[in-house]
Amino acid sequence: MGKKIIVIGTGAGGAAAAAKLAENHDVTILEAGESFHPLSVSIDFFAKLRATGMFLDERMIRFLLPNMVVRKSDEMIMVNGMGVGGTTTLATGNAVRCDGHLKTLGLDLDAEFAELYRELPITTEHQKYWNPATRELFETFQALGLNPQVTPKFLKKAGCANCGHCAVGCPTDAKWDTRELINAAVARGATLVTQCQVTELDIKSGLVQAVKARRGSKTLQYEADLFVLAAGGFGSPVILEHSGITCGKTLFVDPVLCVAGVRKGFRQSHQLLMPFYSVQEGYMLSPYMDYLSFFFHRQWRHPMNDMISLMVKMSDDSMGEVKGRKINKPLTQDDRDRLSAGAENCIEILNLMGIPREDVFFGTLNAGHPGGMLPLTEKTVGTMHDPVLPENLYIADATIMPRSAGMPPILTIMAMALRIANIIG
Repeated sequence: MGKKIIVIGTGAGGAAAAAKLAENHDVTILEAGESFHPLSVSIDFFAKLRATGMFLDERMIRFLLPNMVVRKSDEMIMVNGMGVGGTTTLATGNAVRCDGHLKTLGLDLDAEFAELYRELPITTEHQKYWNPATRELFETFQALGLNPQVTPKFLKKAGCANCGHCAVGCPTDAKWDTRELINAAVARGATLVTQCQVTELDIKSGLVQAVKARRGSKTLQYEADLFVLAAGGFGSPVILEHSGITCGKTLFVDPVLCVAGVRKGFRQSHQLLMPFYSVQEGYMLSPYMDYLSFFFHRQWRHPMNDMISLMVKMSDDSMGEVKGRKINKPLTQDDRDRLSAGAENCIEILNLMGIPREDVFFGTLNAGHPGGMLPLTEKTVGTMHDPVLPENLYIADATIMPRSAGMPPILTIMAMALRIANIIG
């Protein structure tokens, strides 16, 4: 049955590639984490524990969400998912197409996007779930000329409970994530191996012969004809470096800053996260309840139901690197200027909703869309393969994105992964 292929990672890129490749090939999928389990208790329960002072450091979020990995760089908190489904299980289900920077390089993914639109539950028809808080926010964005757009969502037709848990695991299974693609791959004959941490690639004579991995106390080796690396923008560069392949110091992360205020009984917290968005020059704005800030930032010690929280997601300059578990990611002056401009937009929105400037407070600067350390170029978009890579190795995650889009990248990563799968055949 076709080639023997190893896919490393089960997030957006790995899952999309694995499901497609399993149609014609013998696929083994290696995942560093375990099965994903959503937060089983209401956020409101943990909110009551804040007064005890037990939440001291953002990295403690793993006590609530074992599948979430939190690390600190000098200036911000870095977040990613680890487990079957990768970060898609902890994302807010946004199916935004953000491939303009790829089209500029000559990469046309229209066919791949069309395939995704046909096969996945992508919809903008979720306004029926909007509560008065979301509707008022949408109208305020409109009044300020911010041109808000309803966010396309990976959302099934029924089941949304308006619980606001989109980013901690959907308890009603209404939000689609890439675990379903992994299930499809397994149904087509693929083998899934969890708790299998790939450490490096065994490269000889210009080809990958095998991957080396740890599983518990065992050191394992998996051989194949072809390899697809999709361990994420923080994970893939480390595996490449350990294998003797140097990546660029061109990391982007899409920093997020939330700007908030208090209005009694607003109930934004019981609502789809990021139900709409506004694209500005170098950043986007969207309503978003920031759980990291809520639990760990002193200024956020208000009842969640009484808060209005707005996100600035910024397209950052490609500067930084990952070395093992250490992330070096400086912010440039242009980055700071974009964040400041977005924050001013948020303050203006909150002012129009009755919250004075002096009562506005900011959240913890964090980021969770890493990529860019082995970016595609005009010369490589045709093959989706960088010449520094062995001939039988492809990268199918945001590591190959040429720059930050400042937008949710899941759908675009899947489209790139489908193109790679189509090239493999």
